[in-house]
Amino acid sequence: MAYKIRIILDVEKDVFRDIVVNEATNLEDLHFFIAKSFGFNGQEMASFYKSNNEWEQGDEIPLFDMSEDDINISMSNCLLNHIFTKVGDKLIYVYDFFSMWTFFVELSEIIKEKEKDLPKITLSFGFPPEKAPEKEFKADKMYDDYDNFLDSDELEDIDDIDFDNY
Repeated sequence: MAYKIRIILDVEKDVFRDIVVNEATNLEDLHFFIAKSFGFNGQEMASFYKSNNEWEQGDEIPLFDMSEDDINISMSNCLLNHIFTKVGDKLIYVYDFFSMWTFFVELSEIIKEKEKDLPKITLSFGFPPEKAPEKEFKADKMYDDYDNFLDSDELEDIDDIDFDNY
């Protein structure tokens, strides 16, 4: 079987590729194919992230296993057919951690017939901009009580803070 996958670059103007790959392709090979299909050399660090229907970033699948015992998941030991089980399954792909090129990757079709000459681009639309757009990182404010404590007049000196018991 083969997978038809739509990869959308997260930029202002529409830029996407539809590709067809073998279902047993590992994520490392997919990483190189995506990078090259968008005009990148594939030499930068990258990660895939599991995602849901709201495109929320989940568990990371890094390019390399950084664990001491080499038993964690990485792109080379993760096959597409273990990640994509049904049409609509999603991944987020981040290429080049300095530029943070971000892609939305979605399984759009499972092809039952045998495909030849895979991987291949079946549709190419748009061109990536010269540089990646600025990313706005947002976080939930988690330490309101602590912030309020620090803003209060209760402290006269940093040495008065009991960090262990606050």
